[in-house]
Amino acid sequence: MTPAEDRRFAGLLNEDLQALKLTAKMRCFKAGQTVFHAGDPGDGFYLVESGTVIISAIVDKDARPLATVSAGEFFGEMALLEEAPRSATATAEVETRAFCIGREELLALLEHRPKLALNLIREFSHRVRSLNQKYIDEILQAERLTMVGRFARTIVHDFKNPLNIIGLAAEMAGMEIATPEMRGQAQVRICQQVARMTHMLNELLDFTRNTDHQLVLASVNYAEYVTELGEEIGAEIAARGMQLLIESPLPKVIVQVEPQRLSRLYWNLVNNAVDEMKSGGVITIRAATRGGEVVTEVEDSGPGIAPEITERLFEPFVTHGKQNGTGLGLSICKKIVESHGGKISARSEPGKGATFVFTLPLSR
Repeated sequence: MTPAEDRRFAGLLNEDLQALKLTAKMRCFKAGQTVFHAGDPGDGFYLVESGTVIISAIVDKDARPLATVSAGEFFGEMALLEEAPRSATATAEVETRAFCIGREELLALLEHRPKLALNLIREFSHRVRSLNQKYIDEILQAERLTMVGRFARTIVHDFKNPLNIIGLAAEMAGMEIATPEMRGQAQVRICQQVARMTHMLNELLDFTRNTDHQLVLASVNYAEYVTELGEEIGAEIAARGMQLLIESPLPKVIVQVEPQRLSRLYWNLVNNAVDEMKSGGVITIRAATRGGEVVTEVEDSGPGIAPEITERLFEPFVTHGKQNGTGLGLSICKKIVESHGGKISARSEPGKGATFVFTLPLSR
């Protein structure tokens, strides 16, 4: 055997080289030429002497490369061993020379050359691992792109209401018949919504960073806080055909909360209910003390929670039947409540609305 022939099979064991050389037939392929198509009968096992072969398969109607086979490597063995059609397409990337070994010759080699069979098994394992990793990488990339899209839709959905309010307030302030009092009201509403949007952005950043928010607590009278916030929320949803009711009396207790962050909880719960009540409805807020905590309920007159998402209701991006939103709002609600030392849950009967219940510890 000449040195040139030795180099043809660099990397293979010498005894395997001898066996392959006796049975292999040389085949030449031009750049871009197909060696075999997916679905073709398995006519041979190929060992690349020079050049490069791309192994590809159809994924979602597009040809996707699965592997690249270079000099000293082999391909096409599975169809021979399984006696099945080709599962992928092999194409010469550049001008390529490869030895082709038939099924009978390959089986005879494997029977008489245990080391060659071991080499093939090792290569199978390596290829399976490589394909698994490639599949995992593509799945993760697809998930990342999906999450980016969901976050984009969430931002558009959550910012639509405050932007509409700002637009209406600016339009009212700019009217010729606007009085100083009307302009003052418009200014207040614009400032409120800008502050709300800023806080929403901070919440999204907190969520994406997956870090705990350091609360800046303040002592507030819970009854006064809920009443004032309810007036703001009620004015907004009234324009959408909804009614907000606050049951009296609210407990006049002191709680340690971060007011802006807690208001985000209320806005999320109310907007979630509004989204479910397409033809209008009533949202009721009630609260009472129990032990060392205040228990608040936000109840709506909508269709209730879909049974298929009940167990996953507070997970990120869980939603059902909504054209807008992604379900991120309720996961943020859970995060807000738990950061205050409370708990949140939901109960529902189909067709009888949903009730969200959350607790907050009383100040000691």
